[in-house]
Amino acid sequence: MEQLSFGDVVDLIRKDDPRYAKRAYFFLREALDYTVKKIRKAEREAGRRRASSHVTGQELLEGIRDYALRQYGPMAYLLLREWGINRCMDFGEMVYQLIDYGVFSKTESDRKEDFADIYTFEDAFLKPFEPKNKSRVAELLRETVESN
Repeated sequence: MEQLSFGDVVDLIRKDDPRYAKRAYFFLREALDYTVKKIRKAEREAGRRRASSHVTGQELLEGIRDYALRQYGPMAYLLLREWGINRCMDFGEMVYQLIDYGVFSKTESDRKEDFADIYTFEDAFLKPFEPKNKSRVAELLRETVESN
């Protein structure tokens, strides 16, 4: 039997469930690779090693947040929403779709609920770009408007 490419599997998933853009699945796979590398690097630096390269839902979500901010900066929030991803559980849905198609794997302790409410998208993707001192920004804007 011919093995399907990642893109072909995503097309099959989206045929049954078109909620998420095709690019969202590729982003998820890239974010997983990024997360695994980040965890391995941290383990090397700490002088320890895991028994497996398995990533938990929470670890993946933390990696997704970091990867999205590094890749897309302040546009991450809008881009994820454009792809149909509005909350952490959307990533869980995508992960479990890929598990169902044999692309990703899971352990006995993994659950889709592991992806529920780890962070809000506003906190994860908007707050890092808000002014640190909002009152000072508002004051400067007010002064600028009053002087014109």
